[in-house]
Amino acid sequence: MRNNRLMLFATLCGRRWTLALLLLAVALPGCAGYMVGGAYAPDVRTVHVPTFTTDSYRRGFELQLTEAVQKQIQSRTPYRLTKGPGADTRLTGHIVEVRKDVLTETRFDDPRELQLSLAVEVRWEDLRSGQVLSSRQMPLSGDAVQLIAHSEFAPEVGHSLATATQDVTESLARQIVSMMETPW
Repeated sequence: MRNNRLMLFATLCGRRWTLALLLLAVALPGCAGYMVGGAYAPDVRTVHVPTFTTDSYRRGFELQLTEAVQKQIQSRTPYRLTKGPGADTRLTGHIVEVRKDVLTETRFDDPRELQLSLAVEVRWEDLRSGQVLSSRQMPLSGDAVQLIAHSEFAPEVGHSLATATQDVTESLARQIVSMMETPW
C-alpha cells in the first residue's frame, strides 16, 4: 500500500514538473536566430520586375537575369508578379559589369579555364510609400560590388559560356530574392 502511494506521488510530481517546464518554455522568448512568422513582409503582395538594364556590350544577360529573378520570386516567395503601376513594390536591377577572364592557359596560349563574373546593382522599393525596402549598390569609394557571382568553365572538357551564364544568373537570382527576405 505504501509503495502504491509513493508511485502515485511520484507520478503526480512528474506531471507537475512536466507542466511547469512546458509553461516555462512557452513563456520564454525564442532561441536566438529563429523568428516567429514568415520570412517575407506580410504587407507586400505584388512585385513588378522590369527588365534589368546594362551598359555592357554583351547583350542577353539582362534578359536571362530578369527571367531567373522572376522564376525565383514565383517559386520561393509568397509575392505575385504584376506589371506596372498596380504593384505594391518594384524590383529594379542594373548589370554593372560582365567579365570573362582567363584563369589558365595551355602552353600555346589557348584558354584552358575561364571565369565568368556578373555584378549587379539592385533596388527594391515600395511604390505605395516610396520607401526603399532593400538596396545593393556599388559604393562610390571603389570597393567591391555587394551582389556578384562567378562561374568557372573549361571549354576543353565540354563546358561552355552558355552553361557558365546559366550558373551565374541562377546564383545572382537566388542572392537577389534572398535580399527580399525581412531582416531579423
